[in-house]
Parts: sequence; C-alpha cells; structure tokens
Amino acid sequence: MQNRLLLVISFITILANSALEAKNYLLYPEVQTFIDLLVSKNKLDRSNLEKLFSDVKYQQTALSFYDKSIKPLAQKCVTKGGGDVCRAKGSWNRYSFKTLKFTNVQKGKIYMRKHKKTLNRAYQKYGVPPEYITAIIGIESFYGKNVGKYPLFDTLVTLAFETNRRSQFFKNELRAFLIMTHKEHSDPRKFKSSYAGAMGLGQFMPTNYHKVAIDFDKSGKIDLNNHDDAIGSIAKYLKKSGWKRAVEVAIPVSFLGHRYKDKNTGYKYKYNLNELKKLHPKRSTRYRGPVYLIKLDRGSYDELWFGTTNFYAITRYNHSDYYAMAVHQLAQKLMGRSVSQSSNRRKNSFGDTIIEYNELDNFLDSPMKKRKFIIDI
Repeated sequence: MQNRLLLVISFITILANSALEAKNYLLYPEVQTFIDLLVSKNKLDRSNLEKLFSDVKYQQTALSFYDKSIKPLAQKCVTKGGGDVCRAKGSWNRYSFKTLKFTNVQKGKIYMRKHKKTLNRAYQKYGVPPEYITAIIGIESFYGKNVGKYPLFDTLVTLAFETNRRSQFFKNELRAFLIMTHKEHSDPRKFKSSYAGAMGLGQFMPTNYHKVAIDFDKSGKIDLNNHDDAIGSIAKYLKKSGWKRAVEVAIPVSFLGHRYKDKNTGYKYKYNLNELKKLHPKRSTRYRGPVYLIKLDRGSYDELWFGTTNFYAITRYNHSDYYAMAVHQLAQKLMGRSVSQSSNRRKNSFGDTIIEYNELDNFLDSPMKKRKFIIDI
C-alpha cells in the first residue's frame, strides 16, 4: 500500500512539473529577432536577455486559455455563501454572484476607510469617485489580496512565442514589460501576474503601465502593488479613457416585455436619447448625453440600463459590459446605496414603476458639483 501511494505521489509530481517545464526559448529564431530589436531600439543588455530567455518555465495553464487544443482546467462550482453559482439561471446572475456578495462589500468598505486620504486625493485630481476606484481594485485583486500567482515573465514568454490566437498581443506586452523593468531597475523574475500577464492591485497590462501608471505617493518609483500608486494610476486611466466628473454611470430603464430585442445592445452601440423614446428611466436623471444599451440576462427576463459616457470609460479598462456593470453596482453597494431601487416610486402611463430621487446629490452617481469629502461610511 505504501509503495502504491509513493507511485501516485510521484506521478502527480511529474504531471505538475510538466506544466512548468523549463524551456530554452533562445532556440526559437523569432525570439532572437525579438531580442535584437530590444537591444538595438531600446538599449537593453543582450547578455541579460539571453540569460532570461534561456531558462523559461513553460506556463501550460496560462496557455490553455488562448489555445483550444490545450484542455483547460475544470472549473469548480461555488456552493457556499449564498447558493450554487453553477446552477444560477441567467448569465448576469452567474457573473455577479461572487463580485457583489456581502463579504466583498464589507471588505471594500474597510478598504475605503483605510485609504480614505489617497482615494479623496485621486478624486480631487482626476474626478473619479473613491467607490469606483475601490470597486475596480476589489474585482481585480480582491483589494490587494490576490495580485496573481503566475510568474509574469514566464507567462508572457509562453503566450508570446507559443501558438495561440493572441500571440502578437502578448509579444507587445512582453516588450513593454522588459522595457519597464529595465527603466525601473527591477528583476523581471520577481513579478507575479494573472494568467494573462496583468499585474498589481489594478491588474494593469504592461503597455498600460507605460501609458498611465504614476508615482502617486511620490516615492520616486512606480509600484502597482503599492496602494497609493495603484489608486492614482486607476484614476488616471479612467480619466484618460473619457471619465467626466459629476456624470452618472448607469441608469435603469423599463421596456415592454420580458426580453429586449428592439435594438443592438452593448458598449459598441451608441444612441442619442431621442432614438430611444420607447424606453423610460426608472428614476429621475439629469443626464442627456449619448447612451449605450446594457442588457443583463436575469434568467427569465432581461434587465436593461442606459450606460453613460462614464460607463463606456470603465469598458476601456476591461472590454466587457458585465465587467463595467459589476464595477458600477459594487461601487453603489460600497456607499450603502441600493443598486436601482428607491423609497420614492410612481407609475407612468405605461404602468411601469418609475423611481425618483428627491435629493439627487445624495445618490451615488448623481451630479455632485461641490463634492469635497466623499467617504463617510
């Protein structure tokens, strides 16, 4: 029995090691060309690069997300803390199951209290409210508890030079990462990331680091695992993506029927409000700009929202309607607000419930022209 157990353990060890097989990527002609460019154009040291690429741990699990011929790891169902997400009906219900649960909200409120000064400073400079910055950090890294377990350099090399549908994208990210570590005098092997090579509390890809990451704590070095730098960098990213101060993010709307099929939905389709006269906001709103129709599948019915220009700015962070809506709704909950309900209701001529806010300045995403001190939770 003991010998059999040892054989099983040995077999498991072999399987684990095979997924992290060391490879010499200098044998790839494409890698030699890649190194030549970094040396000639960006002045990186050839000997250091050759040492790095000669010993890369092949990241099979990361590659499985981008190459369908590699069998992905089985996903486990979540059966604790409020139900079984795998059995939940509706893609939005499944997507938002973990993001919007009570424990995430409570941890987010603690994070906002702890980093109150930095969040308010970011708001004053870039106009992005603390709750939205916090929501992004909560979704991306669970408020800094999980910044990734994959070795960043090995992951990007695997994804850049093994066959997959996004290899060119990852070559660009790998180049940006090596240039970044060169400028920051950092060891490329010390960084951890997601399976896609995203790093830090806000899970920035290396090319975004180059564009918008900032030294928000004035330490003389940018560190996206540092809360101050992450907060400032996320706020700057959203600002550069079109975020407008005191503009709403999303407005729930009503429509006739259970499923919405009249017009194309999603952040790729922009409308003027006069094109959507059949749709009626469920609460009062001062927003009159262009909107995006955001449809959430609730299983037996669709939930429809107007996404504003600020909603679109969030989709520049992650190109997903559901991601942007999760950020918005988590931000709502962090401030102790209801996502789409109010105590003040009335019926319109269609029989739909219209939600009104008598004091718009008390609502999370309403215009707050004189909002100075934001967090009081």
